[in-house]
Amino acid sequence: MSNDIARKTSETAALYFEGVSSEKPYELWKSFDRSLARDLSMFITGQMYAREVVPHPVRQMVTVAALTVLEKTEELELHLLAALNVGCKPRELAEVIFQTAVYGGVPAMNQGLKALRKVLKEQGLWPITCED
Repeated sequence: MSNDIARKTSETAALYFEGVSSEKPYELWKSFDRSLARDLSMFITGQMYAREVVPHPVRQMVTVAALTVLEKTEELELHLLAALNVGCKPRELAEVIFQTAVYGGVPAMNQGLKALRKVLKEQGLWPITCED
């Protein structure tokens, strides 16, 4: 991989995952296969998430919607924090999760809202105020 992709990977990971105390996916992958972990990270973080075709907040809102509908709560919590890190507002994230009820159902939406509340509490951003 080029030095440019390595740089983008580091910069994007720092932007998205600042303050993440839980195990990051890269750490999990690396515990099994260091070389494959590097390749996955370079592609996912350094090439996909570093793209600027859509702004980082939009990319994270799409990710939040997909993970909510798929009911992937652990990964959703990680990406909710990443969404806050790239500038998404708590109320925007709640609205994205409410929207998923149409396609993923109310149980998936409820699970997503619980994950959002958990992340917001951990970040000292709960309860949401009108200004959020």
